[in-house]
Amino acid sequence: MVSTESTKSTALSDQIVLVTGGARGLGRSITEAFLKEGARVVINYFTSAEAAKDIAASHGERACAVRADVRERQEIEELFATAESVFGAPITTVVNNALTDFSFNGDARPKAEDISYENFQAQFASAVQGALNTTQAALPGFERAEWGRVINVGTNLFQNPVVPYHDYTAAKAALLSLTRTFAADLGPKGITVNMVSGGLLRTTDASAATPEAVFDAIAETTPLQSVTTPEEFADAILFFASPWARAVTGQNLVVDGGLVKD
Repeated sequence: MVSTESTKSTALSDQIVLVTGGARGLGRSITEAFLKEGARVVINYFTSAEAAKDIAASHGERACAVRADVRERQEIEELFATAESVFGAPITTVVNNALTDFSFNGDARPKAEDISYENFQAQFASAVQGALNTTQAALPGFERAEWGRVINVGTNLFQNPVVPYHDYTAAKAALLSLTRTFAADLGPKGITVNMVSGGLLRTTDASAATPEAVFDAIAETTPLQSVTTPEEFADAILFFASPWARAVTGQNLVVDGGLVKD
């Protein structure tokens, strides 16, 4: 068991944060939120090289862009080594945000009668295998620091499948299970593992194909009468990384304007 003191995270401005898929869409908002608070950020990208490098260039020594496929363990190990070389210290906080090969387009989604298991495998590889790779690669650094933060990006769709994206929703449900079991296993080491789950966000690259009428219809059903923005979602990510969440682990915070009460 670790001491109570060792379970306290440092200030956001002292953290080294990895944001997977951190160059565009929701990931970019999360990256910029941490940078605004003074953190050093590793901007992971897979295809968005120009965007990632632009963000890094505008923040000098507090950001670096590193290409890696979260599904490939060796590439993730190399990413962690590069980050420690650049910043002179290990990554302290991991945000598993990367979403590969998916678009929130209800009209074009595979339906129950024709979706293949390969669709599920692709999303499991991105969500579950990706989070497994980054978390395990982070553990040596976490253990040296005697604390660490893992924050997984989920969805409210497995509670409220307003649009049945079968493969994506199943993968995120599995990621919630991983969040809870890893929280139990890693808690004695001072490592917290939590999830932030949103609904449809207005607007990201992944939700760009969503018709405006759908956004408006969702807004009307929420207590706040609005669709959550990527910036609002990123605020909740900051909470789980902050010292104020040092006693919170294994939790799933739904950030969707009150549409789902979890």
